[in-house]
Order: sequence, then structure tokens, then C-alpha cells
Amino acid sequence: MKPLKLIVASLLCCLPVTSFAEEKPAADGFTALFDGKTLNGWKNPYEWGKSEVVNGEIHLTADKKFFLITEKTYSDFVFEGEVLLPPGQANSGFMFRGQVKPNNVFGYQCEVDGDAKRAWSGGLYDEGRRKWFISPIKGDAASEAAFKQRAGGTFKRDEWNTYRITCKGKSIKIEVNGVTTTDIEDDKDASGVIAIQHHGEKGQTYKFRNLRIKELK
Repeated sequence: MKPLKLIVASLLCCLPVTSFAEEKPAADGFTALFDGKTLNGWKNPYEWGKSEVVNGEIHLTADKKFFLITEKTYSDFVFEGEVLLPPGQANSGFMFRGQVKPNNVFGYQCEVDGDAKRAWSGGLYDEGRRKWFISPIKGDAASEAAFKQRAGGTFKRDEWNTYRITCKGKSIKIEVNGVTTTDIEDDKDASGVIAIQHHGEKGQTYKFRNLRIKELK
């Protein structure tokens, strides 16, 4: 009879090697950033803000603005995610190629605008730096009008909205529910984290799901 240790070792050798550190890419090349059950792969660089998983969604609550960020940084990619804003006054965003310091995340942010009158969802905001510098340019009547014409009706308030962000080199493209809202070139940041935002409205809960990414080479 073989010793017990040899039997166990033989069985272990026959088992398939599986890594739980990161989901395997799907057939379309996308990798899940959120497994629907845990916050593995995410972290909060702030001293405030609550993040939890509820019914396959990430829920953010806070009294002050904060971002939940990926532990990994990304350069060239296609990112997809869905967001549901709370009722009432609300604003959020998907940060990408984001830069991180303690209690501070800044850089490119794709706007999720709860103000139906302004309707800047899908715009590109430079958090903590140039602000509304290109799509649209805040205060530039022609730029604001052009943005609203191409993007004003794409965001569905009080519904889940699908965002798609494509970065390759200095090319940045944002789509909301299948409509291109921003398509520009800028080289401020070449890589950084992906992040989801709570804008700081007390008592409000921001919801996110189906977060995934396909890295480009």
C-alpha cells in the first residue's frame, strides 16, 4: 500500500490549475473587473465612503465624494460598465487612466449627469485639473450646443445606462447606450486606474454592474 502522503500528492498533481486572482477573458476578449459577489480587485483610497455588493451590484454610499478604484492600472483598453443613479440630485462618473493619491483620485472622468436639463452624460471631465476642457468646453456656447446635439438624448434618467470607453494611445472615445458622445485626442495621461464615483450626496446610493475590460495591444 502506498503511504498516505504519496496518494495525496498524486491526486493533487492530477487536479487542474486554476487561478482565482482574476477572471479569465471571455470569448470576446473581455475580462470581468467585478465578479458580482465580492470587491476583489477594488479598493477605496479614501478614509470615508462605503462600498458593498448587493444583488450582483456594487453599491456606493457616502457623505462626501469618493472613488472606488481598481487595484490594477490600465493603458490601452475598451472598458464597459453600467450605472444607475439614485433619484433626486445625483451625479457620478467612470474614471479611467486615473491618478491616485491618499484621499484624492484625479484625471479623466466620463460624466454620468443626473441633470436632464444640462444633459452632459458622456462628456469628458478632467477631475481635479482642467475640468470641462474639451467635450464640451464649459462656457463655450458653440461647444456646449454641439455636445448636446450629439449626446443630449442618450442618457436615460432613472434607468440602467451602458457606458463604453475606448483608449488607445492619445485617442479617447466615449459611448453612452451605443451613441458616441466624445471622440477626441489628448495625451495628459497614458495609464492609470479605473474608478467609479459617489458624488457625495448624503444618503444616496449609486449602483454599478457588469464592469469589464478588454486590454488592447
